[in-house]
Amino acid sequence: MDKKRSLVVATTAVVGLGLAALLLPGLFASPAPATAPQAEQAGHATDEPEGHLELSAEQIQAAGIELAEAGPRRLKRLLSLPGEIRFDEDRTSHIVPRAAGVVESVQVNLGQAVKRGELLAVIASQQISDQRSELAAAGRRVELARTTFQRERQLWVDQISAEQDYLQARQALQEAEIALNNARQKMNALSGSAQLVGGNRYEMRAPFDGVVVEKHLSVGEVVSESSAAFTLSDLSRVWATFGVFPKDLDKVRVGQPVSVSSSELGTQVQGQVAYVGSLLGEQTRTATVRVTLANPNDAWRPGLFVSVQVATEAFDVPVSVPQAAIQTVEERPSVFVRVAEGFQATPVVIGASQDGFVEIREGLEAGAQVATRGSFTLKSELGKGAAEHGH
Repeated sequence: MDKKRSLVVATTAVVGLGLAALLLPGLFASPAPATAPQAEQAGHATDEPEGHLELSAEQIQAAGIELAEAGPRRLKRLLSLPGEIRFDEDRTSHIVPRAAGVVESVQVNLGQAVKRGELLAVIASQQISDQRSELAAAGRRVELARTTFQRERQLWVDQISAEQDYLQARQALQEAEIALNNARQKMNALSGSAQLVGGNRYEMRAPFDGVVVEKHLSVGEVVSESSAAFTLSDLSRVWATFGVFPKDLDKVRVGQPVSVSSSELGTQVQGQVAYVGSLLGEQTRTATVRVTLANPNDAWRPGLFVSVQVATEAFDVPVSVPQAAIQTVEERPSVFVRVAEGFQATPVVIGASQDGFVEIREGLEAGAQVATRGSFTLKSELGKGAAEHGH
């Protein structure tokens, strides 16, 4: 009996183990592998290169993105130097009184634009009165000496008086004429920026069209010939001056093209070197170089600091792109290269730049299509994608 019971238990155990072997693999089996499309979607995010933007041709056109081809270009090396805008000294006048006196009236204000011949000030001067009297007296002496000379000459011709009297009369006339010319020259010395108006007064007038940039006169003030009354400058033309060290002087010549820019104004103009100094400054040890600039809108104000770039030797670069194509991505200069699916942000190493083009030394091959106009939009979209990925 016990043997039969033991056999039944053993048989039951074997059957139970068999059923367990059939059921357990289904419970702990690993999930079925994903289908091919699912696997491609799962690996797409990890296989996509960093800095990639997917855009269709329609999206690129709608965003107004323009392309340019990277290629060779002839550039010139630029010598960048700090400079300053100054008055054109050829069109700047320091007007001083022509005679000592007292200021009766001042007709212009500081910063006022004046025309040639416009009244600046009126000055009363005792010196003018004295010179007027001297001129009048010299004129009367000439008239008297001429009358005497004519009479003595006639008497000498008629053999009534001696020749010596005639010669003395002629000498007196000549001396009187010399004195008259001298008095006239003294009066003429007050011409130029001054005009005599009678009595002891004279007017100071503008010698050319310009702007009153300095004024040191007030009514009732006593002035002399050395007093600084006005500084008048024609601001339609200014100078951009900068210093060049001796090691670079052989690269700067008269007539060379120059670019002058101001970061404060956000403007840039082209000019030519008009003057290269022959002497070195005692303090700076540089030679002064001057560029004459047109200033029609008075934007270039004297005293403004500027950046000056002088184009020196020319050289060929194998790869260059427009300046608009360069964007800073992750603190590195980069360009957005057109690829089949859209654009790829590509870090590059830039070199010289001129006339809106930049040399690419590393990171880009000639013939690549890069985004120019609208490249900043691509940079913004790339930043949005990075921010969303971070979240």
